[in-house]
Amino acid sequence: MSVYYPVFLDLTEKDCLVVGGGKVAERKILSLLKAKAKVTVISEEITRLLKRKSEKGQIKFIQKKFQIEDIRDFFVIIAATSDPETNRLISQKAPFLVNVVDNPSISNFIVPSILSKKHLTIAISTEGISPALSAQIKEDLDILYGKDLPVYLRFLKGFRQRVLKEIKDAKIRRKILTDAVSKDLLRILKKEGYERAKYIVLCHLKRLL
Repeated sequence: MSVYYPVFLDLTEKDCLVVGGGKVAERKILSLLKAKAKVTVISEEITRLLKRKSEKGQIKFIQKKFQIEDIRDFFVIIAATSDPETNRLISQKAPFLVNVVDNPSISNFIVPSILSKKHLTIAISTEGISPALSAQIKEDLDILYGKDLPVYLRFLKGFRQRVLKEIKDAKIRRKILTDAVSKDLLRILKKEGYERAKYIVLCHLKRLL
């Protein structure tokens, strides 16, 4: 069994190919678009949603039966056809990163279960053993971190810049930023909300200025 190296890819304006146009391919395409990738789709048929995306110019749709010559220097290739042999051929010939839907054994990367909130992305993987367990862990984490965390992260973005600018001592800076995400502070965030957590952090900073 493969041991995977976890990584987050910047796909902004990267050329990505999805072979297949069904519901599974649609989910993959929407994820790629969310990551601001340039998506080409090769399939004889596509879903209604993908057709609308194509008409709006959000994806490039090539309506044809896939041939191995269609593979070029795409940064990422997703094989999402209903034909296992086609998927296997794509896996063998893909020049870079290739994911074969529902067959991690012939992929060189897998797509984890993703918990995505504003400024926060958590990837969960059981290395292909149990996608259902990954989904359950995702639900648990969503409940654990709650709705106030994305707002708090947005606050921390500006707070960190302020600390870096106003606190000259590196050791003190590190302590302030660490305390702002301590277990106790996150517990307050969850139980008492964003405003209370923000107040405590700003008071702590004020005492040190």
